[in-house]
Amino acid sequence: MEENKQQEQEIIDETEEQQEREILEEEYSDAEISVEQLEQLRKENEQINNRLLRLQADYDNFRRRTMQEKEADRKYRSQSLIEELIPVLDNFERAFQIEVEGEAAQKFAEGMKMVHDQFKAALDKEGVETIPAEGEPFDPHLHQAVMQVEDDNYESNVVVEELQKGYRLKDRVIRPAMVKVNQ
Repeated sequence: MEENKQQEQEIIDETEEQQEREILEEEYSDAEISVEQLEQLRKENEQINNRLLRLQADYDNFRRRTMQEKEADRKYRSQSLIEELIPVLDNFERAFQIEVEGEAAQKFAEGMKMVHDQFKAALDKEGVETIPAEGEPFDPHLHQAVMQVEDDNYESNVVVEELQKGYRLKDRVIRPAMVKVNQ
């Protein structure tokens, strides 16, 4: 009897297993994927990965460009102020070309020279520098030629005289030097 019960139980277990297999096969038979479907899924996956890589590259480029713009803003933040102050510096230098007479006028000129030097030092601290001109080879990026002359003392295409000083802020030209150039 026990043997019969055991055999019956084995038969029941096998039947249940078979039924479970059939149920699973029915459930997953719809999940079977053809080779074409698998290939299409791979292509879609590749397209998604490519889009992700492009988005990451675009984001990296955007971040780098933003950092460069911020750096340029910091580097040239004072450019507009300097452009406004350069004519003041020109006027100081024109004023120093006038001969002064008398002790009071001399002391006044000395005081103005001190203000000029302090003003120039502040501009130097910001990175403003004078563009060298006289005796230098003509460079259209740094010099604005307003006249051409013939002078045997200078080689061809060399600046003979500076008519107005030029200035640059770090590596950017704020105002080119106005010059006479030897032919």
